[in-house]
Amino acid sequence: MANSRLKAVEKAFEHQPIVATPPAPATSEYYGCMVFDRKNMRGYLSSDIRRAIYESIEQGKTLDRDVAEQVAAGMKRWAMDMGATHCTHWFQPLTGGTAEKHDSFADPYGKGESIEVFSGKQLCQQEPDASSFPSGGLRNTFEARGYTAWDPSSPAFILGDCLCIPTVFISYTGEALDFKTPLLKSDSAVSKAAADLLAYFGIKNDPVSSYLGWEQEYFLVDSELYAQRPDLIMAERTLIGHNSARNQQLDDHYFGSIPPRVVEFMKDLEFECYKLGIPVKTRHNEVAPNQFEIAPVYEKSNLAIDHNLLLMSLMRSIAERHGFKVLLHEKPFEGVNGSGKHCNWSLATDSGIGLMSPGKNSTENLRFLCFMANTLKAVYDNNALLKACVMTATNAHRLGANEAPPAIISSFLGEQVSKAFEELLSSEDMVEISDKRGFSLGIPQIPQLLLDNTDRNRTSPFAFTGNRFEFRAVGSSANCSSAITVLNTIMAHQLKVFKAAVDARIAKGEKPLKAILDETRETYRSAQTICFDGNGYSDDWKKEAKKRGLDCETSPPLCFDSYLSSQSVMVYSEAGVMTEEELEARTEIKWEIYCKKIDIEVRILADLTENHILPVATRYENVLLDNVTKMKAIFSEEEFRTIADSEIATIRDIALHMNEARKLIIEMEDTADKAAASKDARKRAVAYHDKVVPFLDNVRKHVDALEMIVDDEMWPLPKYRELLFIR
Repeated sequence: MANSRLKAVEKAFEHQPIVATPPAPATSEYYGCMVFDRKNMRGYLSSDIRRAIYESIEQGKTLDRDVAEQVAAGMKRWAMDMGATHCTHWFQPLTGGTAEKHDSFADPYGKGESIEVFSGKQLCQQEPDASSFPSGGLRNTFEARGYTAWDPSSPAFILGDCLCIPTVFISYTGEALDFKTPLLKSDSAVSKAAADLLAYFGIKNDPVSSYLGWEQEYFLVDSELYAQRPDLIMAERTLIGHNSARNQQLDDHYFGSIPPRVVEFMKDLEFECYKLGIPVKTRHNEVAPNQFEIAPVYEKSNLAIDHNLLLMSLMRSIAERHGFKVLLHEKPFEGVNGSGKHCNWSLATDSGIGLMSPGKNSTENLRFLCFMANTLKAVYDNNALLKACVMTATNAHRLGANEAPPAIISSFLGEQVSKAFEELLSSEDMVEISDKRGFSLGIPQIPQLLLDNTDRNRTSPFAFTGNRFEFRAVGSSANCSSAITVLNTIMAHQLKVFKAAVDARIAKGEKPLKAILDETRETYRSAQTICFDGNGYSDDWKKEAKKRGLDCETSPPLCFDSYLSSQSVMVYSEAGVMTEEELEARTEIKWEIYCKKIDIEVRILADLTENHILPVATRYENVLLDNVTKMKAIFSEEEFRTIADSEIATIRDIALHMNEARKLIIEMEDTADKAAASKDARKRAVAYHDKVVPFLDNVRKHVDALEMIVDDEMWPLPKYRELLFIR
């Protein structure tokens, strides 16, 4: 096989021997060894300094300079003992990934000498500049100051030889230039709003936090085959490629036996995760061939998101060792399921009271229904914003594709919780039993609510699953911060509105728990149209959702408008999470990134078609033409017509598809150039979506048709049947 693609296929499909490895040490022996957590702090910091850090984490107290100096000294000693030679402030710019600038501990000293230096100032604040990151107009190149500041609530860790310190990233004038800053503000806002309401339930001095359990889906492909696909390398998805005869239709990959090579990759990944304190728990095959999932146990949202970003970085480097490339694109392959990152979100107190967990008595169940109703109301009032926070050029391929939640935000509650709310709506009174036992709901028909009292609806984008909501619309490559920030912010706003209404009832003479019950009833009544337990993929639901007043927009550029609606601006600003200027900047960035993603795909597809596919198709066409010419020379006219008809038809098909592809490529590039010329970011993004994106599918149809005609040995790119089945 002379073809380079076929050589790559042969190499990728070679059976690699699985070398027996000695039993791994118990996880407890090395878990968190590369993290400057409470356990490691004990060997390097005094009890007073540790207490100051704990108070900073738990109570938000600012560390004074002397304490910061001692923390930095202890952290440096620990890092050097672990082999670190550099340090960096590790932050989350608005690109969606992470960023770092490594500085050596080594500092020139005296004449030709060096000492290791890491000060409290270096720990707490740095000025990386980083002016080339997107800012949406918040920074000019000539006003480049950008500051990173230490986030003590997420512990420092070591990657390779570098001490990584999680930080926020803000401008000289204080605007957030990252994902972490609004997240921390939103968590503070929802914590305060929830705590204020919990006081009516007798729960005081028990801080509330948002919790997150993410489920990361991803694809693996052989490195050799990946290297033969320019579209995967540059766009992270296959822009052309005919579907394999066998893909996921037999459902045989889902939860099936994990291929041995993949198991070895997973073991390495888990080992590195545990060293960094990432509590991964679950691994399994997903629905599509070569698709897998990894998921951890729950953590506070801020730490969980840092861990997810760290995991995505680890996956890429570890996959290389095993001859794989990790694909985190939401839709790398046409015709099979794409990848999401399900975000299981909940609120809980530090003492372990789950605010979205059913209780064991009437008061606890009232608290549960209260927080559930407020969640539904927050989602109902802000469903367009919630969709906008997960919508991207890449996730748009997945949402609504009969494999993921539809691009309409609704909530699934399950039969028992739905029945509880129906009974609540039909009840009028609340019966006081006794002060010690609290109040009954006055709904004797409702049984005790239990954890996992609901089935799951895989078509619901925001489903209640027993003690949390599973936000299933988040994309695989996304930074979870965007979604969790929105959930925290809208919930904080709604809880404040709810408490104000309860306070007004109490001022009129209602008892507190009755006021909460009555207001819970009205809150649910006003939001119940967000609830839908049926098939979210059906056309009937799309029509019904529109009747209910839910946002049904599917164009990403238009979805982004929701960030700038009066409702969104009010919710964000009143919660103190982001100003209108910061929202405008982020929306501008979303439009810009959308345009750039589509433009990159246009250029790649044009190059692939013109320089890879059409020359090969032409070569095969010439082979057929030569064969037909020779046939005509040796057969009679009548025999020739009988024998050569099908071959001539094939030549005609090749010519037609090549001609159409050429015309579409020229028109596509011209249309993209015109769209790019617009000075207005929103108009530019809308033009790319409405006028340019359709060309990507239309060109693909003709190229994929050529793939099914051209000689397999001539075809220059690995095919789906080769990419999608690891051996």
